[in-house]
Amino acid sequence: MANGAGRVDLDGKPIKPMTICMIGAGGFIGSHLCEKLLTETPHKVLALDVYNDKIKHLLEPDTAEWKDRIQFHRINIKHDSRLEGLVKMADLTINLAAICTPADYNTRPLDTIYSNFIDALPVVKYCSENNKRLIHFSTCEVYGKTIGSFLPKDHPLREDPSFYVLKEDVSPCIFGSIEKQRWSYACAKQLIERLVYAEGAENGLEFTIVRPFNWIGPRMDFIPGIDGPSEGVPRVLACFSNNLLRREPLKLVDGGESQRTFIYIKDAIEAVLLMIENPERANGHIFNVGNPNNEVTVRQLAEMMTEVYAKVSGEGAIESPTVDVSSKEFYGEGYDDSDKRIPDMTIINRQLGWNPKTSLWDLLESTLTYQHRTYAEAVKMATSKPVAS
Repeated sequence: MANGAGRVDLDGKPIKPMTICMIGAGGFIGSHLCEKLLTETPHKVLALDVYNDKIKHLLEPDTAEWKDRIQFHRINIKHDSRLEGLVKMADLTINLAAICTPADYNTRPLDTIYSNFIDALPVVKYCSENNKRLIHFSTCEVYGKTIGSFLPKDHPLREDPSFYVLKEDVSPCIFGSIEKQRWSYACAKQLIERLVYAEGAENGLEFTIVRPFNWIGPRMDFIPGIDGPSEGVPRVLACFSNNLLRREPLKLVDGGESQRTFIYIKDAIEAVLLMIENPERANGHIFNVGNPNNEVTVRQLAEMMTEVYAKVSGEGAIESPTVDVSSKEFYGEGYDDSDKRIPDMTIINRQLGWNPKTSLWDLLESTLTYQHRTYAEAVKMATSKPVAS
């Protein structure tokens, strides 16, 4: 039960209850952050989003325990005059709103750029003009490709981790050429980061920038044809979950050779709460939030998810668990990718004393248990319906 009494920050100072304007509260990250704030803190949440499906359980009449601490506002920040007033009402604004599915970056580059840069401009402006603190969610994609990926294949320095580990205050941002429109997302995110940073430097905006490294867990994205468009292509966790639920081979783009680190959403939300409640330690910083211990290739992720799903569902693995597809076939023209994304954790550990805890196996077991419980019956019903002639 949320209780403000006796709660102190990392420096032993009492934490004052605050009002938080959360833009994108109805999404994957927002829903987990709302839960955390309502169940473990005394803070109030102004929850802004176009949809509220993932936070409906927090808005039901029987949640009397916190019904006075969360208000849902159905807002599209592109064109809603209420936005500035809600930012003014709050002590802190958290901006989570974004198009963030790789399948859209090169097929819908205009929407991607507008969503991640243009639409975020008023949020930054209102926070700066009204002296309100901002926590802005960026992405690990701003780093682009690693320096190591440009070394010759047989170069001895390819084994040196310093050419791959990504540091907030050191690593350059290396994107592909303009026709590789997949980088439209990373470029838009980098530009809004630079604007936020400049507002801090020139106009005193109190800000924190978060760079998530593959946060995964329950309620991530959607299952195509069940709670999302049939033709939609979500991110890798939901893509693979969809294949497992339908007992189809998991599609490995370009052989699944890219390497990624994955972090459990509940670990990541702990880090965000520390940023919220320790402004003196978090303001002016960019934080990587990931788990460098959970690095695998996408192929290894597919193999592990197949094994974990067989365990939690009680179903055996299918005969051919994976199939290779080209990036052009899967994502369309203009796709490109980075080879590795390993976060350096020095700054967040120094400032907030935070480290991730959950192993990849454990987070996959928890997540796939949820996926099976939530979607298995719906998928079974959808796949058993006769196809219309």
